[in-house]
Amino acid sequence: MGWLFAKHKTSVVTPAEALPGRETPIPLPDRHAVLGTPLSPPYPEGTETADFGLGCFWGAERKFWQTPGVVTTLVGYQGGHTPNPTYEEVCSGLTGHAEVVRVVYNPAEVTYEELLKVFWESHDPTQGMRQGNDVGTQYRSTIYTHSDTQQKSAESTRDTYQQSLTNAGHNQITTEITPAPPFFPAEEYHQQYLHRNKNGYCGIGGTGVSCPIGLTTGEA
Repeated sequence: MGWLFAKHKTSVVTPAEALPGRETPIPLPDRHAVLGTPLSPPYPEGTETADFGLGCFWGAERKFWQTPGVVTTLVGYQGGHTPNPTYEEVCSGLTGHAEVVRVVYNPAEVTYEELLKVFWESHDPTQGMRQGNDVGTQYRSTIYTHSDTQQKSAESTRDTYQQSLTNAGHNQITTEITPAPPFFPAEEYHQQYLHRNKNGYCGIGGTGVSCPIGLTTGEA
């Protein structure tokens, strides 16, 4: 995706450097193209929200909508300074945002730690401001948490997975783990992109190292 644009930045811009953005949100379709569930709140009672960035959000979103217990997914931009950015603005490196997937899930059917396992195993979290051939700040590895419990689980699984990665000869995890900043939905054509474009670019690939979720706190 980022290879469509000539300019890449590998350090996050400051607020003073960031593009101004706009007040009007990007419009979303009403329903998930695969699951048929709402893309916008209100979501079904009892569901919880998780936000993950693991490189190109087209392939990342598919990983999660295929996970049992996930109610809906949508892609967007998070962790930067520009309100309601466009895709082109994010790819310029001048918004500070990461490409992310918002996952709305039923915790009675899938735990947050099980979603973390999908996250860790679906990309290489040691690469910094890139994921494979996709280079730029928008491709950085991120977990944006919605509670203290999520924060602790994310940090716990990171530490456990680091042990597995180290044993397999991989570098240190660079994943950003912070409380969730504002989420800005991406344009309609990005939502469920790989469902609409069967041969579309994915760019998602893991390290091949399993994440042992049973060795963490058990909190979800």
